[in-house]
Amino acid sequence: MDTQLGDIAVERLAGGRTTMGEYAGKVLLIVNTASQCGFTPHYAGLEQLYEKYRDRGLVVLGFPCNQFGEQEPGNAAEIAAFCEQNYGVTFPMFAKIDVNGDGTHPLYAWLKAHARGVLGTEAIKWNFTKFLVDRSGTQVERYAPMTSPQSIANDIEALL
Repeated sequence: MDTQLGDIAVERLAGGRTTMGEYAGKVLLIVNTASQCGFTPHYAGLEQLYEKYRDRGLVVLGFPCNQFGEQEPGNAAEIAAFCEQNYGVTFPMFAKIDVNGDGTHPLYAWLKAHARGVLGTEAIKWNFTKFLVDRSGTQVERYAPMTSPQSIANDIEALL
C-alpha cells in the first residue's frame, strides 16, 4: 500500500483539517465511537488511558461513526457536548466518518489493510473497534469492541 499514515487527511470535530502527520512519533489508539452504544462507557476508559499516558506519548483519537445501528445520530456540536459532559473527554475527536463500505474514510482503509480482524476480515464489526499504532506508524494491533480500554494498557506500555 502506497499511502503513508501521516499523509491521511482528517477533519476535527470542532472544525478544521489536519493530517495524521500531526501525530507522528506518537503511539496512537484510534477508535470508532458512538454516543448511543452499549460500549459507549468505553469513553471513560479511553479518557483514563489518555490521561495516564499522554505525557509519555500516547494519543487517543476518536472517530464518531453512525454505521452501526445508527448509534451516533448527532451533529458535531452534539457529539462534542455529549463526550465532554458525560465522560470528560479531552482526547482529540474528529468529524463523523464511515469505516466500512464505499465511503470508507482513507484512515480506516489504511487501518483495516494493516490489521485485519478475526479470520482475516477487513470489515469493522461494530462501534469501539480499537487500533493501536506504534510510534513509527507501522505496527498496528486491532482489538474487538468488547475489549476494554484497560485491558490494552500493557500493550500501550510496551510501545511507549
